[in-house]
Parts: sequence; structure tokens; C-alpha cells
Amino acid sequence: MSFISVLFALLLEQARPLGPGNLVHASLRAWVRWSSRNFDAGKPFHGWLAWGFAVGAPSLLALAIYWLLDAFLGWPVAVVWSVAVLYTTLGFRQFSFHFTQIRDALADGDEDHARALLAEWQQIDASELPRSEIVRHVIEHSVLAAHRHVFGVLAWFTVLAAFGFGPAGAVLYRLSEFVARYWQHKSKTQHQPVSEALQQTAIDAWVAIDWLPARITAISFAVVGSFEEAIDGWRNHEPRAAGDNDGIILAATAGAVNIRLGDAASAAAYPVDGAPAMPPGPGALPADSAAGQTPEPAHLAVIVGLVWRTVVMWMVLLALLTLARLLG
Repeated sequence: MSFISVLFALLLEQARPLGPGNLVHASLRAWVRWSSRNFDAGKPFHGWLAWGFAVGAPSLLALAIYWLLDAFLGWPVAVVWSVAVLYTTLGFRQFSFHFTQIRDALADGDEDHARALLAEWQQIDASELPRSEIVRHVIEHSVLAAHRHVFGVLAWFTVLAAFGFGPAGAVLYRLSEFVARYWQHKSKTQHQPVSEALQQTAIDAWVAIDWLPARITAISFAVVGSFEEAIDGWRNHEPRAAGDNDGIILAATAGAVNIRLGDAASAAAYPVDGAPAMPPGPGALPADSAAGQTPEPAHLAVIVGLVWRTVVMWMVLLALLTLARLLG
């Protein structure tokens, strides 16, 4: 019942989004801190042990609850549990207010306010950015945010749910992204240093887990956008930066809507749940590597349309899969 779970989770998230200081996310942050504090001894083995507790244990717990509810109370109650888990891991409202505020500032002609909002969102110096660069940064970070909060979660949830693992995939995906970013942030503070082994473990695990969802997102953007240009951008970028999942998404996005994107957000995350953005990786797109139009504020509406068309496509596919399973 993946379609029902995703549909109700999205509707609930739109109607009553979780606040930034909610109990669920605060509890998971505390669990991640506990895992690193008790298992991080500086060796690769301890890194994987800490990662397993921080990410694997909540994923298994979500799976165990799903199986128990399904076995003793029936599938409708198990679906309710899936909706609850997806509500905390899936959704636009966890990042879209940044996009909306900057878009409105640009629409009002207040570029200084837009720069300040971008700097606050990404923890960068945006004071000298021209208008087109503000738009480019917003597009890049928003597309990556949509991937991590929506399409990546949908990909892992759908794949594992098809094999009877319920919402475990959604928890696995979101937590693996969070720990890679959060532990890197914590290592730079004096409150709780994190070993390089644990940081590298979390990054390696995240790259592997995001490999398939990143390519599914790129293909989805190609299908609902300009297919040939999106695939061509993807094909030209991948040989230059193997393993750069974010760069593939941005290259496909640039081709799908015919705009020029650069390296500001490629291979970089964004600050959510108290952790700042990850630094750009080696696979960043060269600023002059992509053809297309210079980003303008009007392109923000184009990106919104691209994302929502992709959501509709996902929902139609989930509905068809659910129908086929019921009929089969």
C-alpha cells in the first residue's frame, strides 16, 4: 500500500508540517550523538559500528514495528505506521520556506534581503552575489533538497516496501544523509569531536545509499523535462566525476529546463536540523561546463513546475503498482 502511505503522508505534511524543533528529530539527534559518543574509537571498524547503531537500529526498529502491527493488528494499522514514519522523513515543507522567502524577495526587487536569506540558509557569504548567481544558488540547493526530502526517500521506501520491509527504507535514507552531514559538523566543534574514520564511514555509506536514488531522480527530471538534453548533461558529467551523485542530479536538471548551473551546490548538502552544509566535493560542475540560459527569477517557477510534475509522475507510478499488486 505504498501509494496510500505516500499520499496521506504528503497531505498531512502539507496541512501540518513538523516544526524545526520537533520531538522526533530532537530524539534522533540525541540518538546519533549517543552512538558516536559510545562507539567512536577512531578505527574504521568502530566507525561502522557507530554508523550501524545510529542508522541501522532506528531502521530495524521501524521495520519491526511494521511487521508486528501487520501480523497482530492487520495491514490498515501497519499502513498508519508507514504514514507516520513518512510524515517525519518525507515532505517539501521541511525546506520549501527558504525557497519561498528568497523567491518573494527577488520578486519584490529586494536583492539585499534575498542575499541575506540565502546566506542564512546555506551559511555562506552571499554579499557580493549578483542576481543571477542568487537564483542559481537557490535552484541548485532547492533541487538537491527536493531530492533528499522527497524523491530519494520515495525511491528507498518504494523499493524496500515492495519486498515487505515497510517504511524502513525511508528511515535508512534520511538518517544516512543526516549522519554524514551532522558528524562532519560535530567534528569541527569542541563539544563532541568525531574521528576521521567515523566521518569517512558516514560519507562512504551515504554515497553508496544515494547512488540509485540520485539516478532515479535524474531520470525522472529527464522524463518530465527535456529528455535528450537532460540525459546528455548527465552523460557528459558522469565521466568527469565518478560517484558525484549531486552533480548528476544538477546536470540532469540543467538539461531538463535548459539553464546553466555551476558548482555551488554540487556534492553539497544544506543545513537542516542544526547542521550546516557539507563542503563542495571534487565532483563539482565546472561553472562554464553547461550550456543553457543564465538563471533568472522566472526560472524559479520553471523549477517548481519540474518538481511537481515529477511528484505527479511518482504518484501515478505508485498508484499503478499498488493496483497491479491488488489485482495480482
